[in-house]
Amino acid sequence: MVLRGEAFLERVQERGEYGTRQEAERATRVILALLGAHLVGEVRAELAARLPETYALILLNPLAAAEPLSPQRFVRATAAWIDGATEETATWDVGAVLSVAADAAGDDLMNEILLQLPAGYDLLFGHPRST
Repeated sequence: MVLRGEAFLERVQERGEYGTRQEAERATRVILALLGAHLVGEVRAELAARLPETYALILLNPLAAAEPLSPQRFVRATAAWIDGATEETATWDVGAVLSVAADAAGDDLMNEILLQLPAGYDLLFGHPRST
């Protein structure tokens, strides 16, 4: 299911409990750019196809990551890119954006996404895996 840009952002704003659309937009752009640096090939293209065009382009045009970030380092990187963010607020931001992206992806694609990422990202996406 592809969400329109406004609907996607509305869901992020609601889940993140952001006071303004701009806050939701800023978090979405940073987090999808970081995520795009960690996904490759068809999995990244599939997720992009399920996102609104604006966010798909952000996901598809990242800088390449030198190494995969652990979930904790992903949150720290998010905090570093969002003015005034702390690790605690960045954790909240990541959860809001990635849970909406996970909804757009669906279960099958989410399984493939999680196979490309280090252990622990399932929690960031709000899709805990049973062990």
